[in-house]
Amino acid sequence: MTHPRSNRALVIAAVMASMAMIAIEATIVSTAMPQIAAQLGQLNLYSWVFSSFLLAQTAMTVVFGKLSDIYGRKPIILFGIVVFLVASVLAGFAWSMPSMIAFRLLQGIGAGALQPVTMTVVGDLFPGAERGKVQGYLASVWALSAVVGPLLGSVIVHNLPWAWVFWINIPIGLLALAGFIAFLHEEKQSRTTSIDVLGAGLFAVAIASLMVALTESAGAAAYTFAAIVIFVVSFALFLWQERRAEAPMVSLDLWRQRPIAAANGATFLASMAIMGLTTFLPMYVQTVLNRSAVVAGFALTMLLIGWPLAATLASRLFPRFGLRRMMIFGSACIPAGALLLVLLSPQSSPVQAGAGSLVMGFGMGLISICSLVLIQESVGWSERGSATASNIFARNLGSTLGAAVLGAVLSYGLAHTAGADPVTSDQLRSLLEETGAALAAESPIRLVLQDALHLTFIVMFLIAALIVLACLYVPGVVRHAEPVRES
Repeated sequence: MTHPRSNRALVIAAVMASMAMIAIEATIVSTAMPQIAAQLGQLNLYSWVFSSFLLAQTAMTVVFGKLSDIYGRKPIILFGIVVFLVASVLAGFAWSMPSMIAFRLLQGIGAGALQPVTMTVVGDLFPGAERGKVQGYLASVWALSAVVGPLLGSVIVHNLPWAWVFWINIPIGLLALAGFIAFLHEEKQSRTTSIDVLGAGLFAVAIASLMVALTESAGAAAYTFAAIVIFVVSFALFLWQERRAEAPMVSLDLWRQRPIAAANGATFLASMAIMGLTTFLPMYVQTVLNRSAVVAGFALTMLLIGWPLAATLASRLFPRFGLRRMMIFGSACIPAGALLLVLLSPQSSPVQAGAGSLVMGFGMGLISICSLVLIQESVGWSERGSATASNIFARNLGSTLGAAVLGAVLSYGLAHTAGADPVTSDQLRSLLEETGAALAAESPIRLVLQDALHLTFIVMFLIAALIVLACLYVPGVVRHAEPVRES
């Protein structure tokens, strides 16, 4: 457990620094990677620069959450920061796309240790009534990074060697490392338990293969089929191992608890819907509404306003109204915002698109904060790391599955057109690169895109509606195994 000597304010500053390191890295790399890939070559491997990070992070999140319950939070956090910083240094020296992919995978392992365990530290340090306010601060870090990251990426690519895309985070990481070493103190734990290495390995293989199947769904069918087979086999072996292990790496009983199952289900579905928003709303504004990329960016930025705003309000309101009511209200906001997107037409104002983005972001802010607090309140210290990691895992998997499912819906819509030629990916790419004036109001391509994106928004709305059902399944009273410790 965290020791009373821990300086809560400075530990939270270190948590925010570590979160900023991961968040800014993601947005900077997204902006700068086209120029980096042009220099390194092998553009056919481009998507794996992002997929390798994501699959490593998602596969290791639950493993490191469990390890933090055994060895304490501080050692796992320090390990995560060191791995992330070493990988960042190496990525700056990458000499080819395969080497870049390898170093990005190593970065993902570091992020998989940092993200769940730092959020668990917040749960250790603060009682439930205060925790939402701190989570609001952390949400604002991600929102600010989403705005600052692309700007920094552009500045670095045009004025500095591209290696600084990765090295810019080294000072931030070192400050976070020093903050945790100096200000986070934990009570000595005399806990001995066996490590379920086989379970951890099977889980990592299962999730990595699932992520490959989802992220490469548009690629060669043989690779996708092989990944699915590996997932099925390894996941079946994982379930067998966890039932027989003395100390399972992933407690199946934990995932079966009603508050955790409901909150993770809501988080999973909400992440799918938000991924649809961030992926396809800018495309709709640019191609169907015929607006500039700047206007599309402003419409999406409303998500980044609604999310931290709701997270901040949640900390003030859920002690009064309760976590369940706040989650139900947030779950209603997401389909309400999605409905505004379903009602978009070529004659609509981008203000309507921005309003839908704002409302969905507000709902996601409530869901993400309240579900995390509820899960942490449902367990004691010895399971809090695993429980927190389960929520972050659900969020990451939902984002990946959302991109795959809604991307497949868009592809179906583009290929199955009524009375018009199908739109190819090359046509869509060239269309997005053109100015708004280059697309006529009655262009066949524009009409096909309108229909395909409309279908995508309908599916996104249906997914969002399921969030309400998940939140209604949350029990009215949540009891945890140990009292929340104030430090």
